[in-house]
Amino acid sequence: MSYTAAVARARARLESLRLYPEPIRDDVRVVVLPLFFRLPLLRRYVGYALVRTILLKQREASDDLITHELCHIWQWQHRPGHMAWTYLTTRYVENPYEHEARWAVDASRPAVT
Repeated sequence: MSYTAAVARARARLESLRLYPEPIRDDVRVVVLPLFFRLPLLRRYVGYALVRTILLKQREASDDLITHELCHIWQWQHRPGHMAWTYLTTRYVENPYEHEARWAVDASRPAVT
């Protein structure tokens, strides 16, 4: 399954918000890797962002999930040191990068008519 269209939709959603000065990198890929999510600290997640890769627990992924994880890639692209430090020192529920990614998904969600 190709996620090219889903990443393109997510990119358009996020870049319309203009959160960061540079556009989102264009070499993002999506990989389904259920074994990764069996690790004890990762069991609760369904998606995870690395530097240029979105990992998914299962094949089916909503546009909102792809947008959320792509936002993390964009954040990392602009503030890698601060982002790494924040994830090491801040509880998940209080993490400003998680808050921003959730806000970005909500703010960019297409209106339902």
